[in-house]
Amino acid sequence: MQKDIHPEYRKVVFLDTSSDYKFLTGSTLNSQETIEWEDGNTYPLIRVEISSESHPFYTGKQKADKVGGRVDRFKKKYNMK
Repeated sequence: MQKDIHPEYRKVVFLDTSSDYKFLTGSTLNSQETIEWEDGNTYPLIRVEISSESHPFYTGKQKADKVGGRVDRFKKKYNMK
């Protein structure tokens, strides 16, 4: 590897803002925000909107408004049977 061209790899905390789920992992992302983790150390904080804790694929909670296909939604929209 060439020196001084790769981003710094360090531990960071990711926070899922929709479920307040936090996890510590390694990343090259950088942030001005920091958070004190359970081990007493301070790490950069990266906010994300969705993670495995809130994503429908992992939680098994699919949206109910996708019941039926395109034709069914079209018929419902224009009161057709």
